Amino acid sequence: MGEAFDCEIQARLRDINLGGHVDNVETLRVLDEARLLFFGHAPLPGDGRPGLLRDLPPGITHLIGSQRIDYHAEMRFVAYQPFLVRIWVSHVGRTSFAISSELRVAPGHAPAVVAETSAVFWDTAAGSAWPISDAVRATLASYAGPAVPLRERAGR
Repeated sequence: MGEAFDCEIQARLRDINLGGHVDNVETLRVLDEARLLFFGHAPLPGDGRPGLLRDLPPGITHLIGSQRIDYHAEMRFVAYQPFLVRIWVSHVGRTSFAISSELRVAPGHAPAVVAETSAVFWDTAAGSAWPISDAVRATLASYAGPAVPLRERAGR
């Protein structure tokens, strides 16, 4: 198994809904902010350049293909207490990859949220999926780990 990327995302008053807990839309925003930090700033061995997607050639971007989120506990807003997010790569395919995430409300707590996000690499000039190069595949592998356990969907 490779490394996991850990980061803190500061909670904001706007994150809570009328019920007094963190809204599900804001939970998705927290996971998105953490994912962007992972893609752009994850420390990597070698030349010191950070960012999981540092080896993408110009004109190649990533698009989110799917997101699956399971909520395990209520999240209440606590002033000055950041959300703790852990992210790793759980699958690499030919043109796409998946990342698994855990969101905690405090150190030592079980994950309040677990999620899996699939992304596809996209060649903007060609308008099609981009096959993952060996360099990008190796970088993704540095954060490889098992898929986060998600609940079975009803009817499956």
